Amino acid sequence: MNRVKVLNTLIDNVSMSELLESLQRGVVFTPNVDHLVKLQRDREFAEAYHAADFKTCDSKILFYATQFLGVPVKEKISGSDLFPAFYWHHRRNPDIKVFLLGAREGVAAEAQRQINAKVGREIVIGVHSPSFGFEQNEAECQDIIDLVNQSKATVLVVGAGAPKQEKFIHKYKHKFKHVQIFMALGATLDFEAGNVKRAPKWISELGLEWLYRLLSEPRRLWKRYLVEGPSFFWLALLQKFNLYTDPFEGEIETEVRSESESQYQQMVLK
Repeated sequence: MNRVKVLNTLIDNVSMSELLESLQRGVVFTPNVDHLVKLQRDREFAEAYHAADFKTCDSKILFYATQFLGVPVKEKISGSDLFPAFYWHHRRNPDIKVFLLGAREGVAAEAQRQINAKVGREIVIGVHSPSFGFEQNEAECQDIIDLVNQSKATVLVVGAGAPKQEKFIHKYKHKFKHVQIFMALGATLDFEAGNVKRAPKWISELGLEWLYRLLSEPRRLWKRYLVEGPSFFWLALLQKFNLYTDPFEGEIETEVRSESESQYQQMVLK
């Protein structure tokens, strides 16, 4: 099985190594429990998700949920694991030139400095920290597009939080002249800059990274984990007993595989 369905989202059943080998172009989203809950009520977000080429299991809780539903994925591939694996995989590939968009002023620049030092070349060639609510300002969005186009970046990493980062990519991806790969990666820029500490690996493997983050940022994350989290388990239970109904069923076009996704599926089948 190449993809598994969890609620109204198809998630790639792929390993990290398979993904890195197949990711030549396309849009990458990393669904987690928060995303899946938002996808039940935000049609624009759901449309962006349906159009994405790659969707990887971002959380251990979601990983366990796929097992509970009888459609287990191979492994958890969170955005914060995928991005360092990606830039290390392409450390000697001159065609990979990354632009970082997101985070607070100075954070993306620090992430750029640290990443380039790790790989030993200028793989990150540009950064920009947009204003709060930039996605609602057409003029600012056009300025961002111009900035990325001028940089000639081939990879755009957007760390602006869901669902704004996914909606931004979906709305404007056709306007970027050189970008081949788009990644919506949330707090990854903060992690790369050392601005926010990730949970220790053993906590993440136990599926408790959400608790670590909640205790680190309770005011910002309490609703995500204490209100929206439990509703996901109820929806998963409904799916388990074939009682779940897609709120947008019949309203959003069936996913169409892009060229990059077709290549990826062929590789997995081999």
